Order: sequence, then structure tokens, then C-alpha cells
Amino acid sequence: MKYSAQKGTKDILPADIFRWHKAEKVFSDVCHSFGYEEIRIPTFEQTELFARGVGDTTDVVTKEMYTFNDKGGRSITLRPEGTAGVVRSYIENGMASLPSPVRMYYNITSFRYENVQKGRMREFHQFGLESFGSTGPVIDAEIISVADVFFKKIGLKNIKLRINSIGCPACRNKYNEMLKDYFRPHVSSMCEDCQARFEKNPLRMIDCKIDGGKEVVQNAPRLIDHLCDDCKAHFEGLKSRLDAVGIKYTIDPNIVRGLDYYTRTVFEFVSENVGTQGTICGGGRYDGLVENCGGAPTPGIGFAMGVERLLMEAEAQGVLFEKNDSVRIYFAGMSEAASQKIAAICYDLRLKGIGCETDLMGRSFKAQMKYAGKSGIPYLSVIGDDELKSGEVRIKCMADGSEETVKIDAIGEYLTDK
Repeated sequence: MKYSAQKGTKDILPADIFRWHKAEKVFSDVCHSFGYEEIRIPTFEQTELFARGVGDTTDVVTKEMYTFNDKGGRSITLRPEGTAGVVRSYIENGMASLPSPVRMYYNITSFRYENVQKGRMREFHQFGLESFGSTGPVIDAEIISVADVFFKKIGLKNIKLRINSIGCPACRNKYNEMLKDYFRPHVSSMCEDCQARFEKNPLRMIDCKIDGGKEVVQNAPRLIDHLCDDCKAHFEGLKSRLDAVGIKYTIDPNIVRGLDYYTRTVFEFVSENVGTQGTICGGGRYDGLVENCGGAPTPGIGFAMGVERLLMEAEAQGVLFEKNDSVRIYFAGMSEAASQKIAAICYDLRLKGIGCETDLMGRSFKAQMKYAGKSGIPYLSVIGDDELKSGEVRIKCMADGSEETVKIDAIGEYLTDK
């Protein structure tokens, strides 16, 4: 029987993995430069965590989660996103006692049962970060700065920041009543999702994938025009900080994000390149989430970006990822005694952190040389009985054909200097 990868999953092959390694390294370095440390969370959690954390009216919870009962009869869900799991870990591990803000980043796989399309998979990868403990807009601006610096370090262009405020529970409750009054004459002609959201969470109707482009939704009252004084001041503080840093932005009143836990600041980084338009990174503040998941009231903010979408955008923009030459030299052996010596040389070089290769297939000398020429390995050395007697080898640079004589005991030092 021939097996295939499941729909919505994809193998990341050795020929492409270096692009992932580069993105992961840059993201990690940028996060560390801001003082964020890595956290690794389980792949699955109690289903209730996501129902409470993500929101039981969201598409993620109602339509897209991979949920099953384990052998103990417990409802378990593969994580559809990272924030809820990090919040659970923050509470369970007593991180509230750490100096604030507590700042963490992650690199995870996530799972959502949704329609497969370019840049959208059922098993997908996310870079994300979360910060807990700071109430003011300064941390909002810093979170946005992390993403902005990352995109610049990777080399992406034409990535635009859009920001909005969706208020606190107080001003949002008033706004929801306003939305109900506005949508009430139209709700019967809207999709089933919007009809269900009308009573539970009318704000989500603004973000509807089906009705979102309709005139009735486009003309709905804007929450940003009905913020309370505290939320207005917070949003003005965010804009002031972004202006001070020099990060350009556009205010987009239609950003509400797809998860229920957001409060106040929400934002997206969007590609404006023809053919690849779409959100690459999204996030916002969630001041009630920790308490909703059983912790003490704690302000929080974070973002996540899809790595598949990021790399697709980088490829479309022609961003080059340099492939590291981890293997520096190929040794071709001309005798069994030479092959034994090559094995010892390779072992020593690898202990020193220098990658090397030699024949493992019983190839003839001619076949070894042919393999070395096609491999892309930058240096070649041929070892036979004469080299064993002299204790010296010739090392050839494959790029220009130049050769140098090097003592066998000094091969490591020679390659280190190259």
C-alpha cells in the first residue's frame, strides 16, 4: 500500500529546511534582543482551555479544532493556537511571582481543520510571543516593534502595519447593544454564523468571512468611535509611541481579530504585494484572558505569525536565504588503509565542529570524485598510501581549483581559517 501525507499537511524536505532554519534563527535572535525568552508548551491541552480562552463563538472553537477523547475519557484538543497554552503555563507555574513584565516567545506547530489553500494548512507552524503584567501602551508598542524589526531583519518589504482598538468590556458592551440595534433589521438575511453571533457576540459579525464585504457590514457603527475615555487614552498612547519609534501605521476600524479574548489594541501586519496580499502577523491585547483561565487579573498582549505564510511571502519578494555549508570537505580514499585513516580524521574534525564527508557506498575512486564534484562541498582531499606515508594531504578548493598542501594533523586549523 502506498501512503501519502494527509490533506493539509506537508513534508519540509532537506532541500528547503535551511529557509526555515534561517527564519527561526532570526526570530529567536530578535526576541532575545528585546528580552524575551523561549517557552515550549504541549501539543495538546484540555478542550475546555480553548473553549474558555479562545472563545466558544469563534470559528476556531466551533468549526476548526481537532478534538478527541483520550483513553481515560477526557476531551483533548490539539492546540489551534499558542496563547491559551502559554496562559495556562503562566498560571500553573506561578509565573505571576516573577518580575513583570513576564515575556516569552515560542515556535510551535498548530492544528486547525479548515479549507486548505495556499499558505493555509491544517498542520501549520507559528512564531509567537506573549507578555504579561504591563497595562500601558508602551508594551503594546514594544510587541509591535518586535514584529517590525523581525520583518526588516528577514528582508521583507511592502509590509504595512494596521492598528485598531476594540475597547474594554465596559465600552464594548455598550457598542454591542448599538450593533444589535443596527443589525436587527438585517440579521435575517445574513449568514447562519452571523445570526448565531447576533445574540452572543455581535462584534464578531464585523469579521464575518461571508457577510464581511456586504454594505450592511461595511456601514456598521465603528467601535473606535465609541471608546471610553481610558481606552481612547490608551490608543492615543500607542500611536504616540509608534510615532516616536518611527513605525508607520494605518488605523483600520475593521480589524477585530478572530479570537474572543482581545481587548483594546489589535493589530495586523499585511502584505501589499500583488498576488500575495494578506495578513502575515496578527495580535493584540487580552487583559481578561488570564483571569478567565483561572488566574489572577493580569494584563497581557501578544502576536502570532504563520511561518508558511511568512516564507511564501519571502519567496514571492525574492528574499534570498543563504544556505550554510555545514559540510566543509570531502575525503576520497584510494585504499582500505586510507579509508580507515579518513574515518579517524572525520571523527576528529566533527568533534571540533567541522563537517565532513567520505564514501559510505563502496564507490570506486572515479565514482568518489564524480560524487564530490556534484555535491557542492567546497573542499576536496584525496588520501592514498603516499599521503599516509608523508603525513600531508593536498586540499583542493572546488570553486577555483586551487590547491594547498596541509599536514594531516593541521586539517582542522586550515578549514577553520577558511
